[in-house]
Amino acid sequence: MADAVIVARYLAAALVLPDIRGSRPGDERNFKDIYDVEKFMKSLDGVVKVVKQLPNEISIRDLAAVKVPNRVTEDHIVENVQPIFKSKGNIRLATYFPTVNMRKTTQKSSVDSVSCLGMFGTLELQPEVSEVVDSMIERLRTLSRKSDGLFIAVDLRVDVLENKNCHGSGTNVAKSCYNAQEIALFLRKVGFNTDTTIYLTQSKWDNSLSVLKDIFPKTYTKENIMPEEKKGKFLEFEGSELEKVIDFYICSKSDVFVPALSGLFYANVAGKRIALGKPQILVPADIPGTSATVTNYLSPYVAKKNHLAYSCFC
Repeated sequence: MADAVIVARYLAAALVLPDIRGSRPGDERNFKDIYDVEKFMKSLDGVVKVVKQLPNEISIRDLAAVKVPNRVTEDHIVENVQPIFKSKGNIRLATYFPTVNMRKTTQKSSVDSVSCLGMFGTLELQPEVSEVVDSMIERLRTLSRKSDGLFIAVDLRVDVLENKNCHGSGTNVAKSCYNAQEIALFLRKVGFNTDTTIYLTQSKWDNSLSVLKDIFPKTYTKENIMPEEKKGKFLEFEGSELEKVIDFYICSKSDVFVPALSGLFYANVAGKRIALGKPQILVPADIPGTSATVTNYLSPYVAKKNHLAYSCFC
């Protein structure tokens, strides 16, 4: 969304509310199904004109599709987007991610403030989704009474773990993910006791997660803590974009976040947590011995303050 705001601002173009599309066929929702439209439009007032839908005389099939990289630059807009916009009058943007790197750069740009607004000042969940997220967080805190209501969110999804390219190989290649057993051992060695409450981004329970639950009995997935009357709507398609949105906000608001999977989700959650003043992000590792100092595993995004969110928040 930040890239779309930057491009629209630079071109002095109106921005049409986008559809939210997942990676699976049929996983498509209106913007208003997930986000607060009025908040979004109000936040961009005076920056970018936002319209809720295309004018009747314009068909989406007639729009020129233009790909822009995440963290788009002014130079890229001038060279690759502006000429097409001037020629066609209307364009449809598609963002791609040449890298999941979210580290800040030393170069300053006139689009920085617009980028910060687009990333951290425009999107709020619409009321129903927000209520579901809040109720799940409240449920987790209730289950964590013995630990002062504190809980850990772990981004761990079995389908990704089963990807044969998930783990690095060789002595100098870092792992890109950790399984349930490795996460359990990591959390114990850095000092979390067995009464700790853990939320997993995995949609539904999988037998491979039992080893984690054996050590941390208070380990839950969405199906365990989502209000029963909401499951039909919000868990309709496993791994949907709506589920990912719920995971994003719970991981952003948890007391500790542990990314068992490296990638874009981790980088985006890190940015949101920095914006919320919640820097407790622990990157797992295979720890030799029986214990280790937890601060040694603080995310580099936080320890080095090199996440691009630090460009937006002092």
